[in-house]
Amino acid sequence: MAYPPLRQPRLADVITERLEAMILEGSLQPGQKLPPERELAERFSVSRPSLREAIQKLSARGLLVSRQGGGTYISEELNSGYSDPLLEMLSRHGEFHLDLLEFRDAMEGISAYYAALRSTPTDKALLIKRFEELEARFKGRDPAEEAKADAAFHLAIAESAHNVLLLHTIRGIFHLLERSIVDNLAHLFEKPDARPQLMVQHRALLDAILEGRAEDARARAHEHLVFVEEGLLEVERAETRAQRALRRAQAMPVPRREGST
Repeated sequence: MAYPPLRQPRLADVITERLEAMILEGSLQPGQKLPPERELAERFSVSRPSLREAIQKLSARGLLVSRQGGGTYISEELNSGYSDPLLEMLSRHGEFHLDLLEFRDAMEGISAYYAALRSTPTDKALLIKRFEELEARFKGRDPAEEAKADAAFHLAIAESAHNVLLLHTIRGIFHLLERSIVDNLAHLFEKPDARPQLMVQHRALLDAILEGRAEDARARAHEHLVFVEEGLLEVERAETRAQRALRRAQAMPVPRREGST
């Protein structure tokens, strides 16, 4: 019985797959500049013509772009999967923040679970760095900077989970996540003890991941997001009560003075 000859993969195809895998796993991120061609060829131990062919293929697929002035970059379009007009409209909807918190509860809980099981020493070092940056921002008390550091910490957890669908789903809503956190923190910080509680929750989540306690990490992520959701609902209830009281006051008849016509 004759067997068909095995086809050796072309080197350019192997390089293309390797670069795609690095983009998927987050080693190469949207907007990041690729190393110079010579350096990249040395890293992969391949010829420059093979590398150049792989880069051309990825450019044709819209994954890489060349910019004026030199250099090849990972396409920024990979970061805009959730920036369509529908989601921009949803972000202005009254229920959006609570819907996003429910979505985060599902996605970030499983991310924390797998991060506890799969995070590498490099991942753990980055998580510690992101936590320290978050801690420093909270001390600075600038909600916009705090939100950026908060979102970066949670994104680092998704990266540590080593699940490409989880990572790119969370990365895709990163700008919405950051904007939502700004609004959430603005409301939560009306409570004087909110900052310390949030940092305790983030620390507990970090420790569970670093120590490999997967179920505990998922529980800590859930606990954190429930705290945020309950804080927002409490603020909404307070605003509703204030509006009701204002309407009641406006509706009350003004007492007439005795003897007036």
